[in-house]
Amino acid sequence: MSRPQVWATKVAALIQTGNSAAALAQIKVAPTVKDLQQLRVLLTQAKLLARHPNIDAATTDMIAALTAPRLHRSP
Repeated sequence: MSRPQVWATKVAALIQTGNSAAALAQIKVAPTVKDLQQLRVLLTQAKLLARHPNIDAATTDMIAALTAPRLHRSP
């Protein structure tokens, strides 16, 4: 069995308590796209994305950044 993901619930709790600065910092170092999508689902259900447009923009930007192909150089 896989381990349940708790990252999204913890970040959603930060937003609900009003600590959006800490939530933004966590969003910038999000582990996976799946976690960010799960966070967006939780925030949409709680109707928090409409109240926090900066969180909405940050999650959208990080999903785009994590799904984009990486450019790399050979050593």
